[in-house]
Amino acid sequence: MPVPKERAVVPRSLLREDAYRAIRDAIVKGELAPGERLNDGDLSEWLGVSRTPVREALARLEQAGLVQTKPGRYTMVSPLDARALREAQLVTAAMHELAVREAVPHLTITDLAAMRAANDRFAAALNAADVDAAVQADDDFHAVPVRVSVNQAVAAVLDQYTPALRRIERLRFSSLSGRESVAQHNLIIAHCEAGDAEAAAEAARTNWLTLVPLIAQL
Repeated sequence: MPVPKERAVVPRSLLREDAYRAIRDAIVKGELAPGERLNDGDLSEWLGVSRTPVREALARLEQAGLVQTKPGRYTMVSPLDARALREAQLVTAAMHELAVREAVPHLTITDLAAMRAANDRFAAALNAADVDAAVQADDDFHAVPVRVSVNQAVAAVLDQYTPALRRIERLRFSSLSGRESVAQHNLIIAHCEAGDAEAAAEAARTNWLTLVPLIAQL
């Protein structure tokens, strides 16, 4: 299995969470391509850890739909599957809708400023065609209401399903259609600032359903 050329920069005390995030990010970015076979030994050497945290990470990635395993035969990066992505999108949209609805009454001026700053970074990254920065800024934007909602169940579900969507969302952020999200983010902020929890929640749900055209093309 051809792992990324550059050795992962990770601490020697790498735990299973770090292994999970490193492999997850390589899959999301396409460094580990759909259908690519994954070998415990190669991944262990790349990360500089034993096979145990790698195997635990792969098991968790399988639950997230990023990895497929056939016991005794192979482990590979999951192909992009339209049905699975559609299901993940619906769940993710519902969770963000709930998070925003619960967060609106508790958002502070500082929280709203953080959302605006993240959206400004998002717009700048899109203009610069910097997909990595755009994804990070988008994460930062949506993380504010998720954090303020203080709903651990929402956070757990999003942690499981969002990575699968990020693989296809990167395609959107590399195209002109991704710029629509800047205006959608501004609308969410406006409703939040007005204290309209229902309108803000609906705007958040709509924002996460904009991947429908890309998923339909698979």
